[in-house]
Amino acid sequence: MTASARKNLCAAAAPLGVLTFWCGLWMAARRYPSEYDWRFITISRLGYADRNPDGYRWAWGGLMLCGLGGLCWTAVLLRDWRRDGTGRRPVGIWALALGYVCMVGCASLPGGFPLLPRGHDFLAVTAFFGVCIGIMQMTFQVTERSLRQRTRSLLLSPRFYAGLLAGLPVSPILIAAVTQAYISHARPELPWVGLEWRVLGAPVYLSFALWQWITCAVFSVYSVTLCLMTMMP
Repeated sequence: MTASARKNLCAAAAPLGVLTFWCGLWMAARRYPSEYDWRFITISRLGYADRNPDGYRWAWGGLMLCGLGGLCWTAVLLRDWRRDGTGRRPVGIWALALGYVCMVGCASLPGGFPLLPRGHDFLAVTAFFGVCIGIMQMTFQVTERSLRQRTRSLLLSPRFYAGLLAGLPVSPILIAAVTQAYISHARPELPWVGLEWRVLGAPVYLSFALWQWITCAVFSVYSVTLCLMTMMP
């Protein structure tokens, strides 16, 4: 196999990983013991063995394959960075690599670590922040580099548009934080998000589960787009 073919194969691993992630969640939701309404039930419930005994393996399997696909992509990025010798520090690449490593580790041991009770939560949080920081930094870098060739048609600096596009993935997270703050202050009688919200008539836009799913969708679109753009000659 030629070097170009290996690179294309590794580049395809990341989009395929994202696809398997969503397929795993879909299969896990299909096997949920009761009705699963994604607007009011968080993603994490799909991965609990006690709450989804017939489907949690699908959720963790999709998460692991997504992490492995991301690691293939970041390995190619690091190799290309060493060859190019541009001098820029690959902060975004290393952040992505850390996030994907923690993602694989988290999915490999869904039951937790016997010697480290909070180790599973630590890996999950680190995976999220690693992927988030990596996507934001790489989006800024790729967008700025692309817009530099069109400076005459832009009203503002390329850095402004790059920063705007790079900050978009965190907007659902900020909205989720605002809604939770509002609920704790104005609607303290509401329980943690669940199907009970439908019975109580709570607005769906206040649901943490809704914004969690939207965040995953946004991250998936950004990951696939970045992979395709960074793998282009």
